[in-house]
Amino acid sequence: MNIGIIGSGGREHAICKKIFESKSTEKIICFPGNAGTLEFATNINVDILNFKKLLNLIKSNKIDLVIVGPEEPLVKGLVDFLKKNKIKVFGPNRYASQLEGSKAFMKKICERYSIPTAKFKICSNKHQVIKFLKNSKLPIVVKADGLAAGKGVTICRKKDQVIKVSTQIFNGKFKSSKKLILEEFLEGEEASYFLIVDNNTYKFFGTAQDHKRVREKDKGPNTGGMGAYSPAPVINKSIEKKIINRIVRPTLKALKKTNNPFNGFLYVGLMIKNGNPFLIEYNIRMGDPECQVILPRLRTDLVKIIENSILNKLSKTKIKWTKDKSMTVVLCSKGYPGNYKKNKLIKNINKINVSKNEYIYHAGTKAENGKIYSSGGRVLNITAFGKKFLTIRNKIEKLIKRINWKHGFYRKDIGWKVINNENN
Repeated sequence: MNIGIIGSGGREHAICKKIFESKSTEKIICFPGNAGTLEFATNINVDILNFKKLLNLIKSNKIDLVIVGPEEPLVKGLVDFLKKNKIKVFGPNRYASQLEGSKAFMKKICERYSIPTAKFKICSNKHQVIKFLKNSKLPIVVKADGLAAGKGVTICRKKDQVIKVSTQIFNGKFKSSKKLILEEFLEGEEASYFLIVDNNTYKFFGTAQDHKRVREKDKGPNTGGMGAYSPAPVINKSIEKKIINRIVRPTLKALKKTNNPFNGFLYVGLMIKNGNPFLIEYNIRMGDPECQVILPRLRTDLVKIIENSILNKLSKTKIKWTKDKSMTVVLCSKGYPGNYKKNKLIKNINKINVSKNEYIYHAGTKAENGKIYSSGGRVLNITAFGKKFLTIRNKIEKLIKRINWKHGFYRKDIGWKVINNENN
């Protein structure tokens, strides 16, 4: 089977590696891929939002199955477009993708179906913001309604900061929308719960905890993710039951009622408070960097799982996992998530030999004349798995030191809370 993967990040490299391991796979084409996917696939440089050009390339390369990695093409309706053109594709349609594409859409479902979430207000002008502030305690979370590449959320501790951030969104800071959500701040522990979903059912697809803040001890601005680990110990059987009954089932039922059942990966972003899960956000694809810690733990053929999801046969699919834990640390360009320089040579990367339980996933990289250069803010994901998170993190740190990329930085404390608990 010829398989096309759409996207260019660490998530897509992780998917590419797992697809390569399947006996069903004959050839992989990545659109556009990165320097890492070249190990397993042919890269074709194309704008993934140019649907017509993508379709022509999919047809000319005789691709049997397309897997969409990132959120933007899903939200803009790539799945609908490909299905209309008789292409077998994995991912949710445009309507269902609003779960991530519009926070207002998601919050309205929560309101209608009594799904536990933070108290909120959908605002489209400054007057509504001021009114909400009068009756709310600080801090307040300001969220751009549409996609913002992980940078559309600000925790505001002062009222004038809420107004300032809100005004920036109303003035078009993010292309995706001039609408926003104001939300009460929930204390607790964040975690991510993943599912693979077909039109009739769903299957558990791992848990993870991500570190969004750029600096140690979760300080500084939000990023697309500085590292993650799996599984998330905070999600026990009791909490899992509540996630399914109070959050997942009502959401999937709501979409089914509109004749737009969800089909694809569903990422449930949660805050766990006093043993109860609250929905923070939905993502309509695998997380990045969570994908890079979940897929190494998967023991079932990923191509078969995806095919069964498309064919609505997930109920007959057994998904097996290793008991080992895994962690990834993101090596970023200096200056990220603000201004950073691109096209910096990563000279030692080709000299690194990794063991069976280690992997270097490429994210913002490109290959030129046999050399590898940075092309984004999050450049490499260094992943390892084993029995204890501290041992795993030490392995990762040794690999990063061997890479010795002077233009990069990373958080040295990924998993700090879970490691503290592990050692107590």
